Amino acid sequence: QVQLVESGGGSVQAGGSLRLSCATYGYFFDSFSMGWFRQAPGKEREGVANIAPDGAKTYADSVKGRFTISQDSAKNTLYLEMAELKPEDTAMYSCAADPRWLRNELRPSEYRYWGQGTQVTVSS
Repeated sequence: QVQLVESGGGSVQAGGSLRLSCATYGYFFDSFSMGWFRQAPGKEREGVANIAPDGAKTYADSVKGRFTISQDSAKNTLYLEMAELKPEDTAMYSCAADPRWLRNELRPSEYRYWGQGTQVTVSS
């Protein structure tokens, strides 16, 4: 059974940093495509970053240069390093996984498995 568990969210002032983690269970980590997504109140869920099984990375324009997606295969864990945070980054952040080879894919509808999310709040 595939499980994804996020952690690392919290409250931070604008300009600060956070690192989100997504621990995964129940599948061969290196063979799945993975992504980070966020949803702010009243808004649709949007893709933040994607990493394909070959390590290729894609970022939403709104986070390029500030966020970094990475993974540790030994720990079966996905990360999202967030720097220079802005109030508009405030949202519930979720990780997702899919067994297909998804490169440059930030559409939430393309991912099969989801975690519960972790809240990130950035104050000005």
